[in-house]
Amino acid sequence: MQYSFYDFLTLIGALGLFLYGMKIMSEGLQKAAGNKLRSILAAMTKNRFTGVLTGVLITALIQSSSATTVMVVSFVNAGLLSLLQSITVIMGANIGTTITAWIISLFGFKVSIAAFSLPMIAVSIPFIFSSKSKRKSIGEFILGFALLFMGLELLKNSVPDLKANPEILEFLTQYTNSGFGSVLIFLFIGTILTIIVQSSSATMAITLIMVSKGWISYELGAAMVLGENIGTTITANIAAIPANISAKRAALAHTTFNVFGVIWMLFLFFPFLRMITYLVSNYGPGDPTQLTTFTSGLDANTLKVITSDKEGLTATQEALKAQLFDYQMATSYGLSLFHTMFNLINTFIMIWFANIITKLVSFVVKKKESDEEFQLKYISTGMLSTSELSLLQAWKELKVYSERTARMFKLVRDLYYEENENEFVKKFSRIQKYENISDRMEVEIAKYLTKVAEGRLSEDSKHQLQTMLRVVSEIESVGDSCYNLARTIMRKREDKSVYNSEMNANIDLMMNLVEGAIHQMNESLDNNHISNEEVNRSVNIENEINNFRNQLKLQNVVDVKGKKYSYQASVTYMDIIVECEKMGDYIINVVEALNEATVKN
Repeated sequence: MQYSFYDFLTLIGALGLFLYGMKIMSEGLQKAAGNKLRSILAAMTKNRFTGVLTGVLITALIQSSSATTVMVVSFVNAGLLSLLQSITVIMGANIGTTITAWIISLFGFKVSIAAFSLPMIAVSIPFIFSSKSKRKSIGEFILGFALLFMGLELLKNSVPDLKANPEILEFLTQYTNSGFGSVLIFLFIGTILTIIVQSSSATMAITLIMVSKGWISYELGAAMVLGENIGTTITANIAAIPANISAKRAALAHTTFNVFGVIWMLFLFFPFLRMITYLVSNYGPGDPTQLTTFTSGLDANTLKVITSDKEGLTATQEALKAQLFDYQMATSYGLSLFHTMFNLINTFIMIWFANIITKLVSFVVKKKESDEEFQLKYISTGMLSTSELSLLQAWKELKVYSERTARMFKLVRDLYYEENENEFVKKFSRIQKYENISDRMEVEIAKYLTKVAEGRLSEDSKHQLQTMLRVVSEIESVGDSCYNLARTIMRKREDKSVYNSEMNANIDLMMNLVEGAIHQMNESLDNNHISNEEVNRSVNIENEINNFRNQLKLQNVVDVKGKKYSYQASVTYMDIIVECEKMGDYIINVVEALNEATVKN
């Protein structure tokens, strides 16, 4: 048979439909679960065994270990999971992905998987057109599952018949008789294919199809399965490129876990495969190694006829078709069991080395963060998955932003008391850097939130987004005030103004009040909401700041008239006091925004 460009496009389209269905299903699940999914992850990763179970369940639902791993990397990036917790979930994801092979084994060669697709799409339509966001997400999950099944069926029917393509067959067969070398070659092919299609589930489906049609042997299919375990790690590593240091380590941990697993399996490859063959032959549908022998004994035309959906076959052809089906089932079961047993045993072994893997990836991916260099810690355009997760990442980034501003204020206090000229210049330069970073962080966080706003948001999420936009603006204003204070202190130094002990004591007290306000603001940002008690504390501090400012303004007039200090000194003195009061206003604005969001929710 000829394989035209149209046929090639059909194959790519089938693969695309499979992957798109997987993507929609994954995203629908995340959106439908929302905060519950994050809560489940936090609760189920308290120890390594529950973490593995979490990975198994999530991957079994969304049919993609890559999607699960990317989700986990996102959670690590958002600060929801530690590196150690993420490793256990990733281990579980490798077990969960074996469900795809079993679906194909149980249904793929027995009935048309696509037969379930259209009814599932019909079920999803009312949900998708619902006005409620959660119902829409459930509909997307069902639709994604249907498209995945449809793509899998089309993929099976669109793969070219290599028996009718001698050139391609020759290309394959020249690498199939090299013993263990062939195993390594097809391991590499499985790795590359998975990297290309970005899905181990899709590659597993292709592998099962290739083996079931007799194009490669059962042993080489198993080698491709091992390669898929390595290739699937590329997705998480790509997702982690723009992410923070913890996310990069989580992605590398995934690679480390899978690569070491494949290495030890290669030493036991043939004995392990013989064990699987024994189990399937004696307790399953039959000997999985017989398919290649059976198909090689048939001529190309007969094989084409019995593998088609044509009716009116002769009795001999019907018998051959039934026999082929039995061998296909045995081989499919064999590879599925190989895939499952390998991942189960590998996880059982590697779970005891989770701490070592954590230390290893931490050593390889070293922390290069500098507090005086611009960088976003949690959010990045490459990690946008669902709106809910994106908002959570933004909250984490706001907390980092606020903490950075607190450190900036501390530098300002140190600057005020610095007497050494060189150290004064260094501290002022650092504050300038902080100011530039503050401005850039505001822009980037606001841009990120604007992008999140383009997605579908619940009413609660819309309120959160509005709150965050207001908060980020106010925190930037606090940073501006810090810089204004530093400039005023610089001007005081240039003017050689001398403050008496009372003035210094007043400034120190005012700065203590502001520092307390910043501390209270940061505590409130920790949980994305604020209690009535926290609101009252912040309001009390703000009132103290305002009252103290008013008191000092009146006293300043009296002191200048009494010539306690020069008018020039009084100017910078009051500028410092007033700027501190302005900072207090910006801080209380953050608290009020958090309070309003808490009341609405």
